[in-house]
Amino acid sequence: MDWTHILANRNSQMKASEIRELLKLLDQPDIISFAGGIPDAALFPKTEIQAAYTHVLENDPSNAALQYAPSEGYPPLREWIKSEMAKIGADCGIDNIMITSGSQQALDYLGKLFLNAGDTALVSWPSYLGALGAFNAYEPRYDRLDPQSNRPAQDYADAAAPTGRVKFAYMSVDFANPTGVTLDTQDRVNILQLATDLDIAIIEDAAYQALRYDGEPTTPILAMELAQQGDIDKCRTVFTGSFSKTLSPGLRVGWVVAAKSVIAQMVLIKQASDLHSPSINQMVVNHVARDCFDQHVAKVRAHYHARRDDMLNALKTYMPQNVEWTHPEGGMFIWLTLPDHIDGAILLADSLKTQRVAFVPGQAFFADGSGSNTIRLNFTNAGSKQIEIGIKRLAKLIQTML
Repeated sequence: MDWTHILANRNSQMKASEIRELLKLLDQPDIISFAGGIPDAALFPKTEIQAAYTHVLENDPSNAALQYAPSEGYPPLREWIKSEMAKIGADCGIDNIMITSGSQQALDYLGKLFLNAGDTALVSWPSYLGALGAFNAYEPRYDRLDPQSNRPAQDYADAAAPTGRVKFAYMSVDFANPTGVTLDTQDRVNILQLATDLDIAIIEDAAYQALRYDGEPTTPILAMELAQQGDIDKCRTVFTGSFSKTLSPGLRVGWVVAAKSVIAQMVLIKQASDLHSPSINQMVVNHVARDCFDQHVAKVRAHYHARRDDMLNALKTYMPQNVEWTHPEGGMFIWLTLPDHIDGAILLADSLKTQRVAFVPGQAFFADGSGSNTIRLNFTNAGSKQIEIGIKRLAKLIQTML
């Protein structure tokens, strides 16, 4: 059967993730991969997770871990998240929290919740590829969110008017994927003011917030707004978090914090989607988080801090002078800007063939398809020696192309 004539129009907007395709390269032992945003599997708290599964199953006479459960999520885990949100100035109740199957599911639900075909999503340039993929299915128009541009709100509204209206501003706020850049306090204030002027939502993606290596934490946008409003149910900011970068991505546990009216709508979407995230995984995450979250994350930060420094030092040592890169204070990524005539996709093809080094071409992170002379490097899933060898090889290839 030829299925194309019955597919919904939205399918034309959905594209394969370049990152997911590149992850297949990890099975090739001679590849040095700086591609996926992958945690180091050696750092997973395997012993604690194994013990937690045993504890949950042996101390669960009603077998709740294996049963259907509320769509909002496991209450004790939501209570733990509530206490963590309070630490960053975002006091809320558990009714303001919903558990999702990773923060990626949260982005999909938020796209479904807010976007009609032709509506505008404001995103950074470049932006997280997974967010663009989640939103694309709902056929939006994209506009560039630049908090330093002083572009008036009315200009955004006028640009959106022919096909719809502006619905939200999305950004990865701390050590952003893909650039590693953190929005400073003034940028966050500017985004909050722009969203207020446009009367739109803010989606604050905080997937990497716990992975800070240098500097002082910046107040989340949700906490800033809550300080103004005094009540989270009056806030327009939707905060998404994840255990994927701290405990384990395979457990697929993330969360959303928002006004109860937003959570109520997202619960309806979840009930129509997967009913609820796996109960046993939520219980295990709750057990592990209460037992050792702070100690474990401190260990993860120490390892990734050293690897970030290894990559920055290698870039400084080997890269040609006309290549630029970011200096992230945390997270998992360093963003390289190459001379204009070097295409990241062509560089990748040559690198895989001649150097056996993988990375992600930057063009996929731009909603308008620009940025062909950029690439993203991940430093968390390679050892110190691999980082030096891989960067040295990559630098040699770039120098040849120059």
